[in-house]
Amino acid sequence: MKLLLDSTRCQGYGLCQEAAPALIDLDDWGYAAVPDTAVPPGEQSAARAAVEICPNHALRTAK
Repeated sequence: MKLLLDSTRCQGYGLCQEAAPALIDLDDWGYAAVPDTAVPPGEQSAARAAVEICPNHALRTAK
């Protein structure tokens, strides 16, 4: 599973980072950044939670 970010939709709320702090970093302005790597098995539920909590639907998961 990968966590994908549509940066044009991110509004910098930071809720995703609260849900998945090991997977999502915030830049100096509060916008999300995700690594271009697979989500570790132990973090997959956190990735799903981050996707669900994003008010602008800027995150999604992919296989």
